[in-house]
Amino acid sequence: MRYNVLACDYDETLAKGGEVAEETIKALERLSRAGFKLLLVTGRQLDDLLSVFPHPALFDLIVAENGGLLYDPRQRTCDALAAPPPAELADRLREQGVRPLGVGQVLIATREPHDVPVLAAIRELGLERQVIYNKGAVMVLPPGVNKASGLTAALDRLSLSRHGVVAVGDGENDHAFLAAAECGATVANALPALKDACDLALDEPDGHGVGQLAGRLLAGDLDAMEIPRHHVLLGHADGEEVRLPTYGMGLLVAGPSGSGKSTVTTALLERLVGDGYQCVIVDPEGDYAEHPGVTVLGDPDRVPGMEEVLHVLEQPDHSVVVNLIGQQLRDRPAYFAELLPRLTGLRAKLGHPHWLVLDEAHHLMPAEVRDVPLRHPGDLGALLMITVHPDALSPDALRLVTSTVAVGKEPRNTLAAFATARGRDVPSLPASPEGEQAGDIALWHDADGHARRLTLAPARAERTRHRRKYAAGTMAKDKSFYFTGPEDRLRLRARNLHTFVELADGVDDDTWLHHLRRCDCSAWIRESLGDAELAEEVAAVEREADGLEPRESRRRVADLISERYTLPAEPTAFDPDHQDR
Repeated sequence: MRYNVLACDYDETLAKGGEVAEETIKALERLSRAGFKLLLVTGRQLDDLLSVFPHPALFDLIVAENGGLLYDPRQRTCDALAAPPPAELADRLREQGVRPLGVGQVLIATREPHDVPVLAAIRELGLERQVIYNKGAVMVLPPGVNKASGLTAALDRLSLSRHGVVAVGDGENDHAFLAAAECGATVANALPALKDACDLALDEPDGHGVGQLAGRLLAGDLDAMEIPRHHVLLGHADGEEVRLPTYGMGLLVAGPSGSGKSTVTTALLERLVGDGYQCVIVDPEGDYAEHPGVTVLGDPDRVPGMEEVLHVLEQPDHSVVVNLIGQQLRDRPAYFAELLPRLTGLRAKLGHPHWLVLDEAHHLMPAEVRDVPLRHPGDLGALLMITVHPDALSPDALRLVTSTVAVGKEPRNTLAAFATARGRDVPSLPASPEGEQAGDIALWHDADGHARRLTLAPARAERTRHRRKYAAGTMAKDKSFYFTGPEDRLRLRARNLHTFVELADGVDDDTWLHHLRRCDCSAWIRESLGDAELAEEVAAVEREADGLEPRESRRRVADLISERYTLPAEPTAFDPDHQDR
């Protein structure tokens, strides 16, 4: 289910001539019984609303005074969301005979043509106030207070996200309100300018339109409706933006190690989190332990508990990294199998999280796993899986893929591996243009017989990739460093930088100098860690290998590593790979 909140304007949207039809009330009651949250967002003063509307408890919360007031009809509590109106302004308008004149807890209201003396009084008194219009009504409010800000306050109170909201209105003061929701709808009697700006124009007027909207929500008709203004930017092709839907997406990012999968994922995450989508990143290797804007749970010595994860996710503005670097490889599928239904349950209850991101997805749903308890990516909003080996994923996980991003120098091979694993024909892909650059990727939508090349739109902020994993985690065998010595008499595996420093300090001088003279250390740091700057600094020590005492060169290399990477005081006990040699 994509939506779990319906937010309605009152006059000429829910009500006609101030009254709400009985059939409209019944439609809202059906929504409420189905688990939808109902919000009423109106420009009316609260007392005025309650005098004409006898069913306030039908709504979970009421936003009155055009965003200035939040009322809980069940608890009968009322909270002003901004400062009260200036007494001198109300007095000036009374003296000038402005009628009608309503003075609420935040708002001052009148009608045209009294906007002229209102604007003059604000200017003469030197006040900071905005004037909002609505079909002849004139409302004076503090700056930044409108129906959108009131909707945000109501959602915060209920721990709900705007990305689960359908909002419906009819007038000028509903523009920001509809834009703040995931889907903005208008009744048939709405102003033309509002219809032009909305996502969904209903066929019926006022309460009949709201009833029509309620029926479509109950049927799930709106779930598959694309709303392009929310699509997330992936890259550019032929001078145009390439964007992806933010709901119902099953996206696979695949390619060889070091090919740029994390770069793609980081760019998408930056934009999703920046737009208020709650993301859960399940991170088996510690790659996202320093990702900005998220809460990291777990470390090399502790696996996060389920309740800990769910507690943080109850607040929709908190995205979470579930760091599983402290868990053995064989235990990860079972952990994920327990976590997944908990996440779908939380979304069914609160409408978030919005994206589930699975790094090293083949660790969590390996080919041996027959059943993945997820019917559709939409059950979690959207799904992003990252893997080196698409064919190592569970077939039940592969069926969730709707689009694939292939990275690396040979995207055809990656797409072919995925298509073969799915039992599909390999898509065609245009030849690589001359001068292909880093950031060029291939995108294949499942329904198409062809893939397209595009250039990734990179993240604005760089992050330190893989820092904790490289410092204290367990790198794959083909990425580890091996101390062998001049005659291959040893085979000591350094799984990370911590063990590299430890082993370097313990091996004999001949073994250490053998690797230093061959520039093996800097080559490993450059190729496996992707840290060209540190590699160059270590290479400078390697070039001086014969002019330094082995103890001194060891110390200098260790110092260079510790300056860039935080090494743990004690080695991690985590070792998913028991075959060391």
